Amino acid sequence: MTTPPKKTAAEKKGEYRRGTQKKAAKGPSARGAAARAANEKRGVPSVAKPKPPRERSVRDTASRDTASREKPKAPKPEGRAPGAARPARDRSEAGSSKRRPKPQRSAEAPPSKAGGTVKADREGPMRVQRALARAGVVSRRGADQAVADGRVQVNGAIATVGQVVDPFRDVIMLDGTPVITRVTSHTWIVLHKPAAVMTTRKDPEKRTTVFDLVDDVPGLVYVGRLDFMTEGVLLLTTDGRAAHALTHPSNEVERTYVATVRGDAVTAAKVARRGVELDDGLVIPREVVAHPLGGRRWALEITIAEGKTHEVRRLCEALELEVERLVRTRFGPVRLGDLPSGGARALNSTEREVLEALMVGGK
Repeated sequence: MTTPPKKTAAEKKGEYRRGTQKKAAKGPSARGAAARAANEKRGVPSVAKPKPPRERSVRDTASRDTASREKPKAPKPEGRAPGAARPARDRSEAGSSKRRPKPQRSAEAPPSKAGGTVKADREGPMRVQRALARAGVVSRRGADQAVADGRVQVNGAIATVGQVVDPFRDVIMLDGTPVITRVTSHTWIVLHKPAAVMTTRKDPEKRTTVFDLVDDVPGLVYVGRLDFMTEGVLLLTTDGRAAHALTHPSNEVERTYVATVRGDAVTAAKVARRGVELDDGLVIPREVVAHPLGGRRWALEITIAEGKTHEVRRLCEALELEVERLVRTRFGPVRLGDLPSGGARALNSTEREVLEALMVGGK
């Protein structure tokens, strides 16, 4: 008697599945048959159930697995041995659809917190204490105390602790003296203003203005007006706060004029040194020197530090002198020198440093 072979685990598993599927594939239940009969009476067509999938026997499964194992694999492309490194891709053949490499960030110019390169001395709004300390007039602690004591003004009003200001728009004063933040990014121009040129941005009579003589720079303003017929040094700048500070009487920035006059200049110089009363107050020049030119013509050199309207011309008129020509030869540290009429130049480093000291110290 032959002993039947033992069943493998796969065969036992297949028999278990067939038994389960046979139970599931038995005829319809009584509830389902009654429902279909009721639908037929109402004229509702019955929907045939799809046939269950064909059962796969263990033999079919085994034969399918064997076929998959025996199926030859597609040969690998030639040119690279198994285990060899993948060749580098040709970037020239990648095309525009390939991902672009990320730009490398330069270590020499890291981006600023604001998302771009920020110029020094061009910060935005800040607390008034910081603006004072940044200007170098007081320490940060001293600025706090000055604001608390009511010694600081912003645009003419007493500042409060923590008040936010814009150093490039607001006028900040400490003890009545304008405070100017040291800046290096503003444009400064020294112009030799000719006679018969207007010191204004636009003239309704279409006469030549000082801004017609220089390049068009946005925000350019003049520092100290010169009369229509007065010649000489005229500063132009994009720093409006500096222009205001340099012409403020409290800073006492000296201006020197040379007036070509007719009359008794020697006596006039002696009187002027003692002071001359004008319509708007007493004028005492810092220095008055008379240089003879021949005949009754003199070159009267006058240095003042107030900057009142038409001050030198009115002074000469009060001294009974006839003015033929008036030239401003110096404004603070800036001298006219040999700059030709209508010519312009930039400030040098020494002039800039002295102007900054005048704006801060008021000397």
